[in-house]
Order: sequence, then C-alpha cells, then structure tokens
Amino acid sequence: MIATFKIRRSLWLLTIAMAFFSLSEAAHAARVKEMASISGQRGNQLVGYGLVVGLDATGDSSWTSANSGVSQSVASLLESLDVTLPPGSRLNSRNVAAVMLTAELPALAKPGQKLDVTVSSLGDARSLKGGTLLLTPMRAANGVIYATAQGSIVVPSAEIAGRGQRLQGNQMASGRLPAGAYVELAAPEAVNEPTVELNFEKADYAQTLRALDVIVGLVGREAVSARDARTLIVSVPTDPTERMGVLARILEADVPSVAGPAKVVFNARTGSVVMNQSVSLAPFAVTHGNITVRVTPRGRTYRSVDGGLVTPNASVTLSDGPEGKMMASEGGASLEQVVQALNRLGVNPQDMMAILQAIKASGALGAELEVI
Repeated sequence: MIATFKIRRSLWLLTIAMAFFSLSEAAHAARVKEMASISGQRGNQLVGYGLVVGLDATGDSSWTSANSGVSQSVASLLESLDVTLPPGSRLNSRNVAAVMLTAELPALAKPGQKLDVTVSSLGDARSLKGGTLLLTPMRAANGVIYATAQGSIVVPSAEIAGRGQRLQGNQMASGRLPAGAYVELAAPEAVNEPTVELNFEKADYAQTLRALDVIVGLVGREAVSARDARTLIVSVPTDPTERMGVLARILEADVPSVAGPAKVVFNARTGSVVMNQSVSLAPFAVTHGNITVRVTPRGRTYRSVDGGLVTPNASVTLSDGPEGKMMASEGGASLEQVVQALNRLGVNPQDMMAILQAIKASGALGAELEVI
C-alpha cells in the first residue's frame, strides 16, 4: 500500500514537472552570459593528498602498519615538523585518515581568495566527522600548486536512534571545508587579444544567428563574425577598461530564445518524464499488459472492434481490463495528455518507459526519446 502511494505520488509530481517545463519552454529571452562563455576564461580542477587527524577512532585501520602508505605519510609529516620517531616505532591509533581533496580554481582567481574544498576518504575510515585537515597543497593538472587547504571538516549527519539501535542516514566518509583553501597562485590569464571567442553551449544555427544579430546591434556588423553554429568572433578594444565595458554590454544583452529540437527525457530510476513544447504525436494505439492507450481526434466518431460506434470526449482514452484490445485511431494528442492519463491509471515507471519506447519505435512520437 505504501509502495503504491509512493509510485502514484511520484507520477503526479512528474506530471507537474512536465507542465512546468512545457510552459518554461515558451518563447523568452536569455542573456548572452547564460548561453555562452568566453574562450580561455574557465575554471581549473585542483587535487591534493592529505591527512585528517583528531578522529574518534574512526580513521584508517591499515595505517598502523609500518609499511602502509598512511604510516609513511605520517612519518614524513612529523619529519617536516622536526619530529623524529625512534627507529621501528609506530603510532597505534585510528585517529588518522588519508584523504583526497578536490576543488575548482575559478577563472581569473587571485592570491588570497578562498575556495570550497571537498574531502573524501582514501582508505577504510568509517567517518571523518570531527576531524581536522592538516595543511595540504593542491595542484592542477600541470603539477603546479595553486592553493593550500587546512581546517575542520564539516560532515552533515542524520542519525536515528532508539531501543538500542542507531541508523546512519548519510555518507560519513566525505565532507566539506567551506572556504577552507587559500589561492596561492593566480589562475592563468588569457592575453588581451583584439578579438574574443564566444562559445555557445548548444550548437544551434538559429539561436547563434539571433545572438549575432543582437551583438551586431551593440558593436556593429564589422566587429562580429560567425565561425560555426557554436562560435562567434567579436572584435573588442585592447584597453582593459574599454574592453570590460564592451564585454559587459555584450554579456548582459538579451537574446530571444528559439524552440529546441523535440525531446523527451525519461529517468528510469525515478520515473520522471520531461519534455519540451516541440514534442508531437501521430495517431497510434498501443497495448501493454492489461492497458490499452488510444489517441483519437476529439469528438470524432469511430467504430470499435465489436462493431459499436463510439464518440470519445477526449483525445486520449484508456482501457484497464483483463486484456487490452487494439483499436483504430485517426487523430493526434499531446504526449502530456498520454502521460497524465497513464498517471491516473497508476502505471509504474517501468511500464511508462516501455509504453513510451513502443510509441517511439512505431514512429508516432515526433521527438528524440532519451533514457537516463
């Protein structure tokens, strides 16, 4: 009963999501900065290896071995702090964990700025809660150190306890250091060339052409040229102040959106269905298990398989019986109507996906069907 309620609840939620996204696909304008990025102004991934101390016996169990990598890391750290352990000695504690650090160095980042860092256990530590990350350098792909991180780790926890039992509700082997790293070296900067390259997220000729027309209105026809469906080349001043003003006006300019290609996205894990306004359906009829889905013209009279005349009240009709019967159909309807009708019948996500795939395979679904 509870599982059925959850399925129906999720299906109604996906119907609401479909209606929302269908409306949001209507014609509107978006700023250039939301459609494109300036070539060369990008973030860089940083990574580092460090040690977390101060754990409540929830650290790595393997580091107590003299030959383990964690043990060698601890020895090297102590040696850098002018602390030398007696030969053959080792610390027998689970208060230390080896971790990997990841962060993103923003474009145009300058020394002294702070970064958020993600800390993840590298060994078999049960929890990083309450631990402190020791000073750790963070490198880019070229091996250069761009930031250093240190601080107390924040591990969100959700525990349910009662009658001598405790249930942990989330992952404890990773956490965050909000503003836990300092930029030590400025991010690489692009040279002030006389042109900039705008790279659009989608390779759409119509959308890029509209953006070109808008930018031409700001800087003139001679200053803008198109390389392909994704790239525009814009001539800008080399003086930093003038360059900033021109780029600010370009990036803040509104560009009318165009309708994207018809597409239906189905999440097989959650049962979510998202579509855009370009999706269309041709007449079809499909039987799946004990369910028959028919798309017919609204108000058109047709003859059923038993010889009777039927005048439907809606473009989408459903049958839920011992075994579905295929029936002729002549009209069209929206995919949203079909999904809403299936929701009212309580179809589970797996059956929903099978029906949509069958409609697509028959050629009745005028859209790309993507299953994620």
